[in-house]
Amino acid sequence: MNLNGKIAVITGGTRGIGYAVAQKLVECGAKLALIAAHGGERAEEAVKNLTDIGAEARLYVCNIANPAEVSETAEKILADFGGVDILVNNAGITRDNLLPALTTDDISEVIDVDLKGAIYVTKAFIRTFVKRKGGSIINISSVVGMMGNKGQTNYAAAKAGIIGFTKSVAKEYGRRNIRCNAIAPGYIATDMTSVLGAEVTEELTKQLPLGRLGKPEDVAELALFLAGDASAYITGEVIKVDGGMYV
Repeated sequence: MNLNGKIAVITGGTRGIGYAVAQKLVECGAKLALIAAHGGERAEEAVKNLTDIGAEARLYVCNIANPAEVSETAEKILADFGGVDILVNNAGITRDNLLPALTTDDISEVIDVDLKGAIYVTKAFIRTFVKRKGGSIINISSVVGMMGNKGQTNYAAAKAGIIGFTKSVAKEYGRRNIRCNAIAPGYIATDMTSVLGAEVTEELTKQLPLGRLGKPEDVAELALFLAGDASAYITGEVIKVDGGMYV
């Protein structure tokens, strides 16, 4: 896979799945603009690790739930890099609870980051894709958005929304050679799933046909494929990376 000269923007790109995607794209020659909700030592270390292996990577701190911040950050990225070829909308949060116990903030924060954030970021960059006459947009959804899950009505709704958004963008911009696809991970071993605890994780693992939780790299491999020319005739798809969780 050759991504030399390609510029990629990754939200939530300093940890978990986003960081694994960043590593894969860098290995193939891409330049990176990583968007994180917070700066700090962990985010800076992630960027340093990438630059230490010869990557051109920059960190941008932005609350993607705030459209004004998104617009300002997009302007900075475009000024620094001159354009964007690959966009990975990966940033997401959870606020899990049964529906009666969800607070208004639990609902609005998840929708604002996981769904609206992806819309705001895509909207901010779509004109540069048009100007460059092509590109790949990759949205990280979830199998929960396809099958639902107890205790995650807010998260499932947001991730289901990502699927509808993906298909709509694919239809709007396909004629301009801009592809938009979604990846739907299952249980992936990240900070987000570490709160489940060992007992819950063991029980989940028993239910998976492949018998293990996924790794961020499992998702990153698919993102790399969707980012490059090998997937040039694929758009509007939702591809599961879930170890057979939802068959």
